[in-house]
Amino acid sequence: MSWILLVLAGLLEVGWAVGLKYTEGFTRLWPSLLTAAMAASVGLLGLALRHLPLGTAYAVWTGIGTVGAAIFGMVLLGEPAGALRLLSIAMIIAGIAGLKLLTPA
Repeated sequence: MSWILLVLAGLLEVGWAVGLKYTEGFTRLWPSLLTAAMAASVGLLGLALRHLPLGTAYAVWTGIGTVGAAIFGMVLLGEPAGALRLLSIAMIIAGIAGLKLLTPA
């Protein structure tokens, strides 16, 4: 269950980061409200930390947020998607998978 909470926290991390992009300095209501997902993201991370090691949970949480934001930027915002950038994202995903495989719980 802790891993499920952690993945949900990571997905909310992506949500608030994307919302932040569209807030225009918090002058737009709906994107600004989307950034409130940050509180839920941190809350779920806190719950996951009851049973997962801090280093693993934090790295997975930020990794999901990083990968999700990068992919969102490439797919929907036209950010560069060069081979080295994609390789770097793949290495983050490999790191997340490695931490999951090596962490009991």
